[in-house]
Amino acid sequence: MSKSRRNAVSVASALPRATLYLPAMHVARLGAGILVVLTIATLDAQTRKPPTPVRKVPAPPPTKIQAELQCPSELGVGAKTKRRFCDVLTGRDPKGGILVTIPSHRGPLTLSFELHNRHTYSEELIKAKTAFRQYTATIGVLTMDNTLIDRAIIQSDFRTTADLFDRIEGGAGPGGFKAVAPAGDETITMELPENVGDQVSILGESLKVKRPDGDDNFTAPGRPIASISNVMLEYRPGPPKPAPKAPTKVPPKTPPKKP
Repeated sequence: MSKSRRNAVSVASALPRATLYLPAMHVARLGAGILVVLTIATLDAQTRKPPTPVRKVPAPPPTKIQAELQCPSELGVGAKTKRRFCDVLTGRDPKGGILVTIPSHRGPLTLSFELHNRHTYSEELIKAKTAFRQYTATIGVLTMDNTLIDRAIIQSDFRTTADLFDRIEGGAGPGGFKAVAPAGDETITMELPENVGDQVSILGESLKVKRPDGDDNFTAPGRPIASISNVMLEYRPGPPKPAPKAPTKVPPKTPPKKP
C-alpha cells in the first residue's frame, strides 16, 4: 500500500462518527418536519366546514290577467264570444283614450289584445251587392305623458255576414243586434317598458275606407275607428306595497296653571 493511500485511510478513520452521519440526520429531520406540516394541514382541511352556498331567490313566475280598462265608448257585449268590445276613438290626448291599468310589476310587461274594424251592417246593401268595404285602421298605445310605445294596424274586407267577427247584443235591429259590429280580427302583442307608469292609453290615429263609389279618410278627434277585445297583461308581480304608517299621536298640550 502506498504512503498516500495509507494517509487517506488514517484520516477517514480519525474523523468522528457523528461528522460522517451529519447530512443524513439533517435530511431525516427535514423530512419529519414536512410530514408534520402536511399532517396538520390535512387535519385542518378535514375539520374546516365548507362555506354555505348563497341561494338565489327565484323570480316569481309570470302572471297573466284580464286587464282593467276605462272605456270611454262601449260598443257592447258580443252575442257569440260574450266579450266586451270597446271602441277606439281618434285623438291626441292620452286621457281621452282607452286607459289600461298597469299593476305592480318587475321588469317589462306584455300587453295583448284583439283589434277589430267597425262595420255598419245593412242587409239591403248585401242584397244589392254594394256592401263591399275595405277598412284600414291605425291606432297607437301611448304613455300618459303622450310618448308613443307602438302602433297597430288592421285591414279587413266586408262582403257578407260571414265577414263579421261577432254581433253586438242590445240593439233594435233584427235578432236584437246593434247595426255596428266588429269585423276582422288581428291579435296585437307589444312589450311595455318597466317604467311605463300606472296606466297606458290606446288612441286611434286614422281610418281609411274603400267603397264601390269612392274612398274616405277619417282623422278628426273623437271618432270611433276600431274596437278592441280580450285585453290581457302578462308580467312578473312586484313587491307588495308597504302598509301605510299609522299617524303619530301627539299628546294634548297641558294648559298652563293659573297662578
